Amino acid sequence: MKRPVALVTLVSVVLCSAIAWAQGLPTAKPEQVGLSPERLERVSRALRNEIEAGKIPGAVALVARKGRVVYFESFGARDKATGDPMSRDAIFRLYSMTKPFTSVAAMMLMEDGKLLITEPVSKFLPQLAKREVIVQQTDPATGKSAYVMVAAEREITIQDLLRHTSGFVYGVFTPNARIKELYEKEGVAWDGVTPAEQIERLARVPLAHQPGTTWEYSMSTDVLGRVIEKVSGVTLGQFFDERIFGPLKMTDTAFVVPKDKVRRIAQPLPVEPSTGEPIKLHDVTVPPKNDAGGAGSAGTTADYARFLHMLLNGGQLDGTRLLSPTTVAFMTSDHLGTMKTVSRGGVGVGYGFGLGFAVRTEPGIAGVSGSVGEYRWGGAAGTAFWVDPKEEMISVLMTQGAPGPARAYTGTLFRQMVRQAIVD
Repeated sequence: MKRPVALVTLVSVVLCSAIAWAQGLPTAKPEQVGLSPERLERVSRALRNEIEAGKIPGAVALVARKGRVVYFESFGARDKATGDPMSRDAIFRLYSMTKPFTSVAAMMLMEDGKLLITEPVSKFLPQLAKREVIVQQTDPATGKSAYVMVAAEREITIQDLLRHTSGFVYGVFTPNARIKELYEKEGVAWDGVTPAEQIERLARVPLAHQPGTTWEYSMSTDVLGRVIEKVSGVTLGQFFDERIFGPLKMTDTAFVVPKDKVRRIAQPLPVEPSTGEPIKLHDVTVPPKNDAGGAGSAGTTADYARFLHMLLNGGQLDGTRLLSPTTVAFMTSDHLGTMKTVSRGGVGVGYGFGLGFAVRTEPGIAGVSGSVGEYRWGGAAGTAFWVDPKEEMISVLMTQGAPGPARAYTGTLFRQMVRQAIVD
């Protein structure tokens, strides 16, 4: 049954008013770019249901197609404890959505002629030369397993850092029990350590895999950030400000939120509903000991949309070029092929991995529809993005909650509802 024309018009008016403020990005009515306003309302309904069910306190969502924002909404509470409503300019802890910034920074240095991605990391960080790899072996006589150290067959390269094939891991995520123990013993971390301490501690633990043989999500991007600092001569935060955030007019994205913006930080629920455990997230109100290229930044939905539009436009936005189209195409191509993966974040389920993003390699297999060539990633506390070059479309979802499976559910639901709104 067709909906009354008046209702369709009302939905369109609501959506248009919601996107009036979009950080300088052009806007359009959904139907002008092949999206159904009625079907986009299903996105709103799905997110409201998540909030009403007590899964998340609030959210901000943005959808753009053909260079124009058609949906930009906020829901629920920015801080449930104070009762402050969510706003479209809320600032979120981005966690791993920091990684694409670091990857772009590295490729900018490549375009500057200051590094090759095939170069060894040890050229810039000598502490990481001549690594050893931990290998589990079984004694054929006794059947008992033991860990032994073998020499790395080759050096870790910049490309390995970009695509998570370095042999580094995240101690909290890795299924390798022995590596987990060693990371804990040496205090390998991204938060609460200086740049020098971070590299020194990593240098004391073995690799989990031979470099270039296995994808495992890792601290590789943090190490990449240290390389960028060595090559550029400035902190990673300074490089971001001068070469990425400033040129793209990303005015609310940084490693530390200034005092005059602290009230805009989105807060999680006090307790994670699925586990009953208290939620404690990274404090972005104090200067960090290191600018963590893999997890440390905070920013707004609109800022991130500007960054994604730059990528979708082949490396430029509003006349400002950060990368060449050939470099963006190279970054958003699969760099794994048939390589083994230690699965996390959907890699290996219809997705490979490029130089900073998961890259869709199949139209099927994954649990949500998408185009081959789509690239995506997310942050542990509930942020996520998708860029679909074929559909000329970006989607951004920002929430805040405890890292875990519940965040993946909300992200998948959002993506599913956005995709079903495409009608042309």
